[in-house]
Amino acid sequence: MKQVNVLALSLCSILAYPAMAASVDVYGRADVSLQVSDEGEGSFSEVKSNASRIGFKGTHTLNDDLEVIYQAEFEVDIDGDSDDVFKGRNQFIGLKGAFGEVLLGKNDSMLKQSQGKADLFSDLNADIKVLWKGENRLSDSITYKSPKFNGFQFGASYVAEEDVDGEDAFSVAAFYGDKSLKKSTVFVSVAMDSEVGGYDTLRATVQGKVAGVTLGLMLQNQENIDTGAEMDGVMVSAKYKLGAATLKGQYQIADHKNADKNSGMTVGVDYKLAASTKLYAFYTTFDIKTENKDEDYLAAGIQYNF
Repeated sequence: MKQVNVLALSLCSILAYPAMAASVDVYGRADVSLQVSDEGEGSFSEVKSNASRIGFKGTHTLNDDLEVIYQAEFEVDIDGDSDDVFKGRNQFIGLKGAFGEVLLGKNDSMLKQSQGKADLFSDLNADIKVLWKGENRLSDSITYKSPKFNGFQFGASYVAEEDVDGEDAFSVAAFYGDKSLKKSTVFVSVAMDSEVGGYDTLRATVQGKVAGVTLGLMLQNQENIDTGAEMDGVMVSAKYKLGAATLKGQYQIADHKNADKNSGMTVGVDYKLAASTKLYAFYTTFDIKTENKDEDYLAAGIQYNF
């Protein structure tokens, strides 16, 4: 209850601020599914909140060339089965101008941002983070993103050491195109993590439209810094819009050198009720040989964005 009261007071403070600020936007997503899950020890039913969230973001113009930008986003446990009702997501403040933008706080790594929208089942059980490393949200970080030049953009994140025994960590990426594929027909990115989350990681992503089908391809190499263990990964995805429905499929491999190969496959369908709301269903199956187990998920859910 104390946590809820603190958040409520924070919201009131933020909402009272627009008298001086240029803008404050309240946004969020409610995403809940009913599913049957089998994680290797038998099946069970559950109602699951899939990274539901609420956030506040805005800008404050300082002069013709400079503005403050800020964001505070929280994951919300809609299904009510966690003691943590709110969890911090991206939370930062920074400056934006002709030079690009500089952000201080907690933010997705450049490598995570580089996936664009190629992962068609992000935030669900089929999220690529199940088999791959690299989906990191970096605390104590400073992030720079350049302006776009003819569709190209560069980004870099640095994670503060925090103590004398800490290690520098970097995440960098180069992008081309629009990840939503509304302003360009292709999205391409190359990214690298150094000492992030205990791994050095390389990732390349491409997504585009061919004959009405949106196709995605991701390639990844990751190395555990402590053990030297490596993995090469491939992910392919495809979706096709058919009226109000969108058919989706995704296949992912994690080939661990001198060890086993893990794989996952997902098929699903989205049905749009409105611009803000969709129903969805999916089936996911994982063959995780490194842990000698299989996982299966069959789900139907609703997502509402505001």
